[in-house]
Amino acid sequence: MRKLVYFIASTLDGFIAGPDGSDPTGPGGFWSPSADYIQHIIEEYPETLPGPARAALGVTAEGARFDTVVEGRKSYETGLAAGVTDAYPHLRHLVFSRTLTESPDPGIELVADDPASKLRELKRDGGKDIWLVGGGELAGALYGEIDRVIVKLSPLTIGAGIPLFGRTAAFAPNAWELTDHTVLTGGAAFLTYDRHPGTPQPASR
Repeated sequence: MRKLVYFIASTLDGFIAGPDGSDPTGPGGFWSPSADYIQHIIEEYPETLPGPARAALGVTAEGARFDTVVEGRKSYETGLAAGVTDAYPHLRHLVFSRTLTESPDPGIELVADDPASKLRELKRDGGKDIWLVGGGELAGALYGEIDRVIVKLSPLTIGAGIPLFGRTAAFAPNAWELTDHTVLTGGAAFLTYDRHPGTPQPASR
């Protein structure tokens, strides 16, 4: 069965964005990724680069990990505000929202259903793994469905912001097993954690 993978950049103190939720690497953002970080993404995770970045960098690789991306409304609207209606046209792209009633792009599938139920349905489909791009609120809602977390750990702290699983996630300790890691000379680290085999999975419905 395909996995739900939370592939996300985080600061050392556990924040995925500043207090306003804006893109940390966007215009006016607080983090400028190093050249080796970008190169590692190109080589190992090319499908996670947004379409405009793929075009600018000349990246055409399909990628071996993901064929589907899911995100929440707030995360999606960050790109929408920049004029990008579908940041990942090379992937099946689902946006979870109960307030958006009309898709701004033919490539965007709006989902108003319960996120956990929809992800269990997607996992049963064939294909590559499913990438949870964010944001924290959706990650919190899917906390029990996430099979793997890949943290792109940036070498900085910001003190306050949007936590890895949002501000409203329930207290529910889970154990994770470190299954892969890459430390770059620029200071960033890619840390892969799989849900510990002893951690109960949510019951299927």
